[in-house]
Amino acid sequence: MKHRFASFIAALSLAVSFTAFSAAPGGQPNQPGDQSQAPQKPGEQTPGKSGRQPDPAKPPQQKQSDRIIIETKLVSVTVTVSDRNRRFVAGLTREDFEIYDDGVRQEIALFSDDDAPLTLGIIYDVSGSMRPLSSQALHALRGLFENSHDDDEYFVIAFNDRPKLVQDFTSLPNEILNRTVFIKSKGSTALFDATYLALDKVKKGRHPKKALLIISDGEENSSRYSYGELRKELKETDAQIYAISITESGAGVGTLESMTGATGGLTFFPREESEVTDIYTRIALMLRHQYVVGFYPTDATAESRWHKLQLMVNAPRELGKLKVFYRKGWQSSER
Repeated sequence: MKHRFASFIAALSLAVSFTAFSAAPGGQPNQPGDQSQAPQKPGEQTPGKSGRQPDPAKPPQQKQSDRIIIETKLVSVTVTVSDRNRRFVAGLTREDFEIYDDGVRQEIALFSDDDAPLTLGIIYDVSGSMRPLSSQALHALRGLFENSHDDDEYFVIAFNDRPKLVQDFTSLPNEILNRTVFIKSKGSTALFDATYLALDKVKKGRHPKKALLIISDGEENSSRYSYGELRKELKETDAQIYAISITESGAGVGTLESMTGATGGLTFFPREESEVTDIYTRIALMLRHQYVVGFYPTDATAESRWHKLQLMVNAPRELGKLKVFYRKGWQSSER
């Protein structure tokens, strides 16, 4: 009896060992020390039962449950709301906004009116055509700094026939004034080149919120970049561009309006010197009281194309007629 029981135990142990041997990962025997089979190379397919490799021209079908679909990223739009006199309008809520992507209303997934610090690049025209006006515009910058966020950072690009970074990132306004006050106006005007350089520089700022301020008469006669090349960058940048048109002839007004409009910014036209300081103050307060509206597009196709945006504000009637400034579109990219 003992002999039969021992034989039964031995047979059962053999069966269990065989099962573990046969159930190794991948269906192949797990034989320690067996060097007869070379390691499988990365990306190499394991032969099937027949020993033949699958046809590389016919990749294995993927199960629907194994597919990973990456949803469309959030599209955020920075919005400036002003009254007829271009003074900022604060206090609006999510319910006051409607946003449409290619004519289709979108659900607002993000709304913010935080007073966040920003990176601001100042593009300062020191060409010959600005000679009687540039120093006045520069001194009036104090109105901008006095009303800006304490944590804002700035840089300055001065330009005539070519642009030059005259002040790197700083949070000290006096450094800007000391570096630029003695620059003499002369030469021709490379406005497009200066803006192109500033668009690249502002990307490197430490704050997510970014803007550029152009102080110029808007004339252009010396750039290597064409407006077509610059406009492509204007459409893709996250920075809004504001401009103060310091001019007596009005020749470059259309250029500045086109550049600022492409980014959802504004151009201001002081009629006399005393207005310049007030305009700087308005720009500083606008930048501090902007709205951010975000949505996940309902058009989730993988096609790369330009989407047209339309944003509406349904504000209380007592605020009067309002103007809304924002980027008019966004570029989707293939996933």
